Amino acid sequence: ARAMGAEVTLFTTSASKVEDGKRLGAQNVVVSSEREQMKKARGSRDIILNIGAAKHNLDTFVQCLRLDGTMVMVGLPDVPPDPPQIRNLIFKRASLAGSLIGGIAETQEMLDFCGEHRIVSEIESIRIDQINEAYERMLKSDVRYRFVIDMASLSA
Repeated sequence: ARAMGAEVTLFTTSASKVEDGKRLGAQNVVVSSEREQMKKARGSRDIILNIGAAKHNLDTFVQCLRLDGTMVMVGLPDVPPDPPQIRNLIFKRASLAGSLIGGIAETQEMLDFCGEHRIVSEIESIRIDQINEAYERMLKSDVRYRFVIDMASLSA
């Protein structure tokens, strides 16, 4: 989003991700578990891309939208979030939308854009024999940000 010219604010539940968020391009970081930070963020965003995979309160984020703002749900949590209060949507004239991952052409366009702007994924490469350890670490949220299996390790 920043490479497209947007002002980017990262909402995270973890204070340990503030520096990573800034390093990865966010101009602002709000720790959503900090009530005062969320209070300051009210009415500040035109669009929120909600990629949260864990259950969370949608109303908290609707309150961060400006008038006529939109929250786009991209993440699919295991446990569906409680729906936002209709009054919060009405008084903000807010929209709630959803988006799926694009097809092959859209994915290629995104990859080309990332290549042109030197946007890369942060990964931790693992060997195939480390898969069980990686799974256990994933359950403990002890990975930044994705594991990728080195396919050359399959023949070893």
